[in-house]
Amino acid sequence: MKQSRAMSLVEAVANVIVGYGVAVVTQILIFPVFGLHTTLAQNLKMGAVFTVLCRARHNTVYAERMIMRSRPGMCAASS
Repeated sequence: MKQSRAMSLVEAVANVIVGYGVAVVTQILIFPVFGLHTTLAQNLKMGAVFTVLCRARHNTVYAERMIMRSRPGMCAASS
């Protein structure tokens, strides 16, 4: 069964929200282990930066995949 565009958007937004939450919680738990003490506001800001960077990288990988698929013989996925 094919997923609708609306549900794809819902899934993508949910993935970003969960990723952001994981980044912030990880920072809160791990930073003190390394002697880094940050405020909640700082953790929220850093989580946002990490989330934007991860999304940008994901988009880059997607673009690379589409370029490779559009050129026959460039990779096994285009066969």
